[in-house]
Amino acid sequence: MVKTLRKTKHGIILKTPEEIARLRTAAATTMEILLRVAEEISSGITALDIDRITRSLCKEYGVKPAFLGYGGFPGAICVSVNEEVVHGLPTKKKVFKEGDIVSLDFGAVVDGWIGDVAVTVPVGKISETAQKLIDVTRESLYKGIEAAKAGGKLIDISRAIQKYVESHGFNVTRGYAGHGIGRSLHEEPQITNYVYKGYPDITLEPGMTFAIEPMVNEGTGKVKVKRDRWTVVTKDGKLSAHFEHDVAITEDGTIIMSAI
Repeated sequence: MVKTLRKTKHGIILKTPEEIARLRTAAATTMEILLRVAEEISSGITALDIDRITRSLCKEYGVKPAFLGYGGFPGAICVSVNEEVVHGLPTKKKVFKEGDIVSLDFGAVVDGWIGDVAVTVPVGKISETAQKLIDVTRESLYKGIEAAKAGGKLIDISRAIQKYVESHGFNVTRGYAGHGIGRSLHEEPQITNYVYKGYPDITLEPGMTFAIEPMVNEGTGKVKVKRDRWTVVTKDGKLSAHFEHDVAITEDGTIIMSAI
């Protein structure tokens, strides 16, 4: 007998406590791998080196890289440097140098469940502005998570992130968003890092699982896609940072599944 998925009217798949436990294992494993990869970031290393390290760790942990081949993506990890926002290709031409900031976005399939996490790390000594951008982006993620409560609204998450980011003089990236997470990499709903007219009226309830991921720009929120058809960059060429955690709304509160 095929088990019927429990879905809300907005198409959000609700998970059982047992499913959340499995997703939590996947998310934590994914973060553990990502943090090991992040430790390898240094001047002179290439994005291709990082991709190879990621693939090696996936084999070590017995998991599959979720991004490899997804929509045709050629790498196991997204590596975005400085003005690159997301979906940066892990190429050998991309050589890290002192003062860069590097955003690493990684997903893994663990026993059929998917973790999706991101961090931005410095290469050596970076500017005060770059450090502030990293700090504000990371903290905005936690502001969003704090707003993710059963009985609250999805828009509360978006509003909390946007308010915190803009209060520090930065802007959230437009056109890209967090999302539901589970057996699929991208489930409903979309979770923008800003509010907008017509935002869906979604009440948060136990069983919902999300990948919350603020992408924050030093300048405007406007972005464009490079000729490689993948790499998203800031239109004004200024810096961007990215952090992501997987969270679950439960009867006992909100869990950061990817915390380790």
